[in-house]
Amino acid sequence: MTNKTPILSGDADRRTILKGALAGAAIIASPAVLRAQTPTVKVGILQPVTGALAQDGGFGRLGAEIALKEINDAGGIKSLSGAKLEMVFADARSNPEAATQEVEKLNGEGVAAIVGGFASPICLAASQAASRYDLPYIVDVGVSDQIVNRGLKNTFRLGPGFGTVTTAAVTNLVKLNEAAGKPAKTVVLVHEDGLFGSGLAKLMATELPKHGFEVLETIAHPTPSRDMSNVALRIRALNPDLVIPSSYYGEFVLLARTMQQQRIRPKGIYAVLNGAASNFRFVKEFPDAAENVMDCNHWHDPRKAKSAAVMKAAADAGSVWAYNIPLNYSCVKLLADAVEKAASRDRAKIIEALTNSTFEDHIMPYGPTKFVNGQNTGAGPVNTQVQGGDIKVIFPESFANAKPVFPVRA
Repeated sequence: MTNKTPILSGDADRRTILKGALAGAAIIASPAVLRAQTPTVKVGILQPVTGALAQDGGFGRLGAEIALKEINDAGGIKSLSGAKLEMVFADARSNPEAATQEVEKLNGEGVAAIVGGFASPICLAASQAASRYDLPYIVDVGVSDQIVNRGLKNTFRLGPGFGTVTTAAVTNLVKLNEAAGKPAKTVVLVHEDGLFGSGLAKLMATELPKHGFEVLETIAHPTPSRDMSNVALRIRALNPDLVIPSSYYGEFVLLARTMQQQRIRPKGIYAVLNGAASNFRFVKEFPDAAENVMDCNHWHDPRKAKSAAVMKAAADAGSVWAYNIPLNYSCVKLLADAVEKAASRDRAKIIEALTNSTFEDHIMPYGPTKFVNGQNTGAGPVNTQVQGGDIKVIFPESFANAKPVFPVRA
């Protein structure tokens, strides 16, 4: 049998070896090549960028991208020889099932941690899926307290849950009402019928009567909704002093515009964790419907110089400002701080660093981070109000840059 494999001649063989040796020497002599070969730290960014929640997912992604660029431009993770953070993006497609599938993919990609989720059902499912792999999961927005009440060691929420938000919302509403001479006595609650809205409405319906408010009715609506006429008509019939909505962006925009068109004018719209009242798109596109709307929600600390820098970066990217941006920016910075302190890509070490975190290089109105059972106990919401086409902070006074306007009508 003839051997068809070619045999190198002695000269050819030596030339091949010489070329290999020269190439190896070039690599050793090139610091740039060495730097390029420094392994990255893969970070999973999970956001719903298709489906009903796509707008919010886009804001979340942008906030994460701004933070990743800032960290990498500043030299990356110094305890890992300047390793860069590499984003591995996953689309949660606005539903928990898709989010779970994406977590499986991110785990397969070898990410060191996951940040995001936005909606409570997505965060609940995604963090549970991540726990199977001891994969650190940082919740950006999801406010359901179920997320951090399951004893999952891998799950951390930088922002407040709806228990904390409800307490702050009721406390500040009482202050607001008393300062104005107690003009508001009756309330209608309007909420999306999912995990976030239903849980929040139940808490509000329990707490408000303790402070002298009569809850006339609690009205649920689906997400997405294409028509809020029936909800508005019911509000008109009940004629409450206050409307307290807890909904995602599209549904509240519909409700506010419908109330405006039907000339329904309560003494105040006092939203809690509302998807539109803390979003400049709503303010810019529908200024008349937005004017004087209040919200108790996530928001950046307007006193911090870094807040202005992040706002500029978002504007330069062609985006309006919404609370998802500073929250995700801060969550990615929290993760980078944990990786820096862990000096490792190892998930267990990152979880340990997060558990013991005292991170404070965020742009939220919080103090240093302290996690108890995965919840940052230093987190809290603020109250905002749309005034003159701008979103101002009205409570607490230590963060406020405006006084509240209430009641809106006599």
